[in-house]
Order: sequence, then structure tokens, then C-alpha cells
Amino acid sequence: MARHKDPDPSQQGTLLGAANRAGRLGGPPAPLAERMRPKQLIDVLGQAQLLGPGRLLQRAIEDDRVPSMILWGPPGSGKTTLAAVISEATKSEYEAFSAVLGGVADLRAILKRAEERRNYQGVGTILFVDEIHRFNKAQQDAFLPHVERGTVTLIGATTENPSFAVNAAVLSRCKVFRLEPLSENTLVQLLQRAASDPTHGLDAMGVKLDDSVLEQIALSANGDARRALGVFEASADLARRDGVALSKTLLERAAEERTLLYDKSGDEHYNVVSALIKSMRGSDPDAAIYWLMRMIDAGDDPMFLLRRLIIFASEDVGCADPRALDVAVNADAAFRRLGMPEGLYPIANACLYLAACPKSGAVGKAFTAARAAIAEHGALPVPKKLRNAPTALMKNEGYGQGYQYPHDQPGNHVRGETYLPDDLVGSRFYTPSKQGLEAAIGERLARLRGDVPVRSGQIPTANSATELTSSGADGAVESGNATELGNAEDAGSVEPARHD
Repeated sequence: MARHKDPDPSQQGTLLGAANRAGRLGGPPAPLAERMRPKQLIDVLGQAQLLGPGRLLQRAIEDDRVPSMILWGPPGSGKTTLAAVISEATKSEYEAFSAVLGGVADLRAILKRAEERRNYQGVGTILFVDEIHRFNKAQQDAFLPHVERGTVTLIGATTENPSFAVNAAVLSRCKVFRLEPLSENTLVQLLQRAASDPTHGLDAMGVKLDDSVLEQIALSANGDARRALGVFEASADLARRDGVALSKTLLERAAEERTLLYDKSGDEHYNVVSALIKSMRGSDPDAAIYWLMRMIDAGDDPMFLLRRLIIFASEDVGCADPRALDVAVNADAAFRRLGMPEGLYPIANACLYLAACPKSGAVGKAFTAARAAIAEHGALPVPKKLRNAPTALMKNEGYGQGYQYPHDQPGNHVRGETYLPDDLVGSRFYTPSKQGLEAAIGERLARLRGDVPVRSGQIPTANSATELTSSGADGAVESGNATELGNAEDAGSVEPARHD
């Protein structure tokens, strides 16, 4: 609903105003986080990268030239507060709308009021849309004409990456401002302010506390001001009822087990997945086990993690240590038998083994280069010597003629023999790394391949493989982001889609 420039929340036609009125009439007061929400820009703590002297957003607010924007940040970082404070610092009216709770009719009513306000009063409107990523593309497009005409200044808030959560048309008309999680020092300042505020805070409760308790709350909040104030309020209420000082023991009673900053369907999920994969790829078992446990303790599905480990064993270890795939697959089988919590042992075992063993990306490069050759040359015919000849007709056609059985030859190898289509003889798709067992594989292949000259000028390149790579192995990027291609390290090789 519209909010006029009245510093008293009780005069606002909002749920917050109703909550404050109820509190004065003997009903339950608004939560501490709402009561302590800053009303002026000067009272905002944190986000100095946006609100520091000379910063773009700070100057825009001071000049009353606020652009449409997307506020992108984790829960409790101050997106809603910042939008409200911006409106207080400007001459515009403020309309708040939730993409979760509001409907199309509500939005139309808001936009109609904004248009009337602009046409008849010459007053602009700041439209704050919480969780704008919840709108689909068509719903987001509904804002465009009103933003372009200046009917509203759109401030959208999202916890998701705007590149994927906000459609391109809206994004092109908005500035994106990134809010960071609040630091522990900032949260301690916020808690101290709440503890000493006689009107909106907890000073009247007379609860005894020390800074170490506030530091503990700040540490457990993971940069979330709303969570920090919620735990503080619940703990202080327990201390008041029990007639004791606020202690760490009371904090444990008041707060549920620490909730990690983690959304199993959002950006942070894929950030942690990426950190796990990159840690294993970088041969850092300490980092790998840390990120693995972050995911486990946040409630991620162990089967999802096991699938990632199996993919990693082939994609990033491959022939450098063929045992890696066995370890990953066996971890999957063991977990299915054991379940949790015992199943954590085989998962952690596989994670540590994969992080510590030699690495090679040659498998993916090989199949990507082979795909590129197929795209370039089409389905070349199978050489007749490689075809079976189960019938007399096929034998008469020359099927199987000239084929030599390797096991009848010295070293189980036919010197100078080729098995590729004639137009690709001498192509090199597989380039073994010098890591682990693959180094020995490379030495053996070098001896065997010495019998066949390398074909020049026709080896598939990174450019010819790009289109095929983007439709590669299942789950290239679990979040649905664009497939990531790397540069070829060796002539004729291309990195496949990477699972990171």
C-alpha cells in the first residue's frame, strides 16, 4: 500500500502499522527486527560500498534522482530497508508489493494509483517489488511501460542472480546494486543499538548482557540482520522470564541449530557445489571436505552429491587413476545400503580420494574433439575391413577383407594398422595427460601410434567443437546456467562442458 511521509509507523496503512498499534493497545508488538528498521539513510548500518560518500547510489539519493534498480543480496542484508529509506529520502510516494503474496489485481491497482498521482499531483512513485524473481517473464514485462514512462521508479529485491532471475528487458532498464552479507562487527553494532534503544529496542526489559553474547549472536547469524535480531529478542525474553543474565546457554535454547546460509534451489547452492568441484579438481582435500560438509549439514540430498562425485571421477580424473570411478560408484552403492548417518563415511571417503588422486581432463577433450570431427565430416562410412561378414554376399562385397586379428600378432598389436574412416586416418582425439597412470598410457600409445603418421591440417579445433559441446553430457551445469567451455590446451583438443 502507499506510504505517506509520516515517520510514525502507526500512521501507515500497513501490517507493520497495525502491529505497532496493537502493541500499544496491549496486543503483541511487532518483531524486534521490524521495530529497529532504520527510517533514515543516516541510520543504515553496513553496505558502505553502496552508501559511502561519493558512491553512485548515495549521490542519486541525495540528488533525488533515483533510477530504477534491482537490489541483489542474501536474506537479511537490508534490501527492504534500503528501499524504504530511499523513498523517505526522496519526494516520491512509496508502494510495496510482494511477488509472493500479491496478485495481478493488486499490482494493477498500485500502478493505477501511481499514474493518477503523477498526472494529477506531479508526484512520482517508488514501487518496491519484493522477491521479483518470483514473477515469470510475462509478469515482469508488465512493469516495462510504466518504468519507461516514468510512472514508477522500480526497486526490485531478489536473493537470486539477476542475470537469470530477472528478464533481459527489465534488467536493461535497471541498475543492479549488490548487497553484501552484513559483517559481524556491523551486526554487533545493530544488536547494541537494539539493546540500548528505550523505545523500540530491549532496554526497558532490563536484561543483563555482555558483548561476548552479542558477538556470539552475530557469528551465528551468517550476515542476516533479521535472524540476529530474532535470536536476540527470543534470548532476551527467556532471560527476563527466568530472571537471569543473557548467556550463551540461553542462546542455544532460544535458537534452533545454526541455520547455514544455503538455499538448495538458489544461487548459494550452486556456489557451494562449484566450490566443492573446484576444490577437488585443485587437489585440495581439506577444502573439498569442508564444502562437502557444508552441503551435508545444510540438508542437501546425498544422492545429488554422489552423482557429482561419479561425474567428477570420469571428467576430472579419468585415466589418470581408473580406480577413482570404482571408488565413487562403490560410495554410491555403500550409501544406498547404509543410509545416514553411517553413509557419510563412504561419501567423505570418495570425496577425499578424488581430491587427492592425479587429475586429467583428457576424457572430455577426446569425446568433444571426436564430436567435432563428426560434425565437420558427417557420418563417414565404416572401412570394409572393419565390417563383419556373416553372409557370403557380404564376403563377396569385401566385408572383413584385410582385417588382422591383434591377438595373433606380436605384442597383441598390428603395426601400421588403422581403424578410423579413411578421411580421418591419423587424427588424434585422445591426448593423454602426464598425470598418474595416464602418463604410462601416453608412453604406450606413443610407441603404438608411431606406426601411423599424424594427419595434418584436419584435426578438429575448439571452434569447430563449440556448438556440440553445449549439448554435451547430462547436468553440465546443474543450475541451468550457460555451459562453460575452456580453451584447448593442446593442438586438436577441446575442453568439454565442465561440471562446476
